[in-house]
Amino acid sequence: MESISSRRVSDEFRSSNIDPDDKQAQKAQQQQDDVIIRQLRSRDREVRAHEGAHVAAGGSIVRGGPSYTYQIGPDGRSYAIGGEVQIDTSPVAGDPEATLLKSGQIRAAALAPANPSAQDLRVASNANQLASRARVDIAILRREEAQPADNQQRVDEVTSRNVASADAADAEGADAANDLSLPTTSAVPTSQSIESTGLQSNDEPVAAISVFMATPTSPVLFSQFA
Repeated sequence: MESISSRRVSDEFRSSNIDPDDKQAQKAQQQQDDVIIRQLRSRDREVRAHEGAHVAAGGSIVRGGPSYTYQIGPDGRSYAIGGEVQIDTSPVAGDPEATLLKSGQIRAAALAPANPSAQDLRVASNANQLASRARVDIAILRREEAQPADNQQRVDEVTSRNVASADAADAEGADAANDLSLPTTSAVPTSQSIESTGLQSNDEPVAAISVFMATPTSPVLFSQFA
């Protein structure tokens, strides 16, 4: 106890012997240090909140961070004065719909802080471009998916028209066959007259097939989807 009391007296004695100008300088320096420390504390809170907002909004696309840049204050402590968060901004391979959703998440992560930085705004702008490309890819995929159905419908329509044409030709052939008369030179048809009649009756189906094959069809216009 005696030694402590002695040191205290000694300190007070030395303090009383400090030059007034030095006291003013020390006081001014302390005030300046206090201001710097308050600024560093405020900056530290701001930086951590900023990067924390990125992480919270980024979720699964966050790949690293937050990482901080520090400055040593007059009090010897480290304060964060800058930071960054790494996020995945690549499109989802082969899945434009997933890419569109991801672009929204990227944009949300970039603009999550109350005061987005210039870099944050650039990331958000790139996310908008990624979304635009994804929408185009989605439109192309949907068009390609609808194309086979349209083509099949055209094929069915063409087939229906051809079948109708064939049926009509068959009907005409049947009517013509009914109008055929046997030769008048003999009451009983000979083998020659029977053969001839048979050939005549077989001519119509061949004609009907020819009509079917020759019926013009509407081309499938793939170019309209280009």
